[in-house]
Amino acid sequence: MGLVIRTWNLYHGRTRPKTGRTYLERMVRLISIDAPDVVALQEVPLWALGRLERWSGMRAVWAVAVPGLLGPVARFLTDLDPVRMKFAVAGQANALLLNHRFEVADSRTLVLNPEVGRLEWIRGGRQRRVCQAVDLEVDGRALTVANLHATNKASVARVEAGLAADFVAQAARCILSGDFNVPAFAIPEFSPPIEGIDQILARGVRFEREPEPWAPERRHAEGRLLSDHAPVEAEVGWT
Repeated sequence: MGLVIRTWNLYHGRTRPKTGRTYLERMVRLISIDAPDVVALQEVPLWALGRLERWSGMRAVWAVAVPGLLGPVARFLTDLDPVRMKFAVAGQANALLLNHRFEVADSRTLVLNPEVGRLEWIRGGRQRRVCQAVDLEVDGRALTVANLHATNKASVARVEAGLAADFVAQAARCILSGDFNVPAFAIPEFSPPIEGIDQILARGVRFEREPEPWAPERRHAEGRLLSDHAPVEAEVGWT
C-alpha cells in the first residue's frame, strides 16, 4: 500500500479567471474528500486555519507566512471583493493536512527570507516565505514531509528551494512538496521534478505513481477553474 501525497496552492479560494466569489471550503473538501495521506496547501488565509480540520476531516498543522492585518474582518472584506483585495489583508499560511493514522513526532518552520520586514509586505513588496516540516511515524517508520512556498521570482526561488532542502537534510525518508515558483527545478538527491512550479519531490522513498497535475475537469466550478494552480498528486511506495 502506498501513501497518496498532494500539493495545492489554494490562491485564497479564488478562481481562474477571477470572479466575485471565493470557494475555499469547497477546495479543501475537494482535495481531501477521498482521504489522502498528506496534503500540502499554500496561500491559506489565516481566518480559515481553524476550519481546516472540520472541512477536511484530517489533522491540520500550519505555519503562518504573512500575518494578517484585520483578523476575522478580513474574510468579510475578501468576500466583498476577492478580485481587488490584497492577500496581506487576510494574511496567509502554509498548511499540512495529515491522515489521522499518522503520529506527529515534531513540527518546525524555517523562514526563508527573514530580511523581509513587515512594512515591505504591507506595501505590496516581497512577502514573507516559509517552509514547514513535520516528522511523522508511519507504521513504525519515520517520514518527514515538508511544505514549501517560495518567492515568485525565479532567481530568489531557486535559493529558497535549496534552503528548504537543507532544512530537511537529516531526514532519511523525505517528501519536499509545494509551490517552488520556478519551473522544473531539480534538487540534488531528490527525485526529478515535473514540468511547472508545483512539485512533489522524494528522497529515500520511491514513487508508485509519479507526480502529475490534476486534469482541469477535476477542479471546475461553475465554468471556471478553482485556483490558478492545478493540484499535483503522487503515490509513494511504503509497504
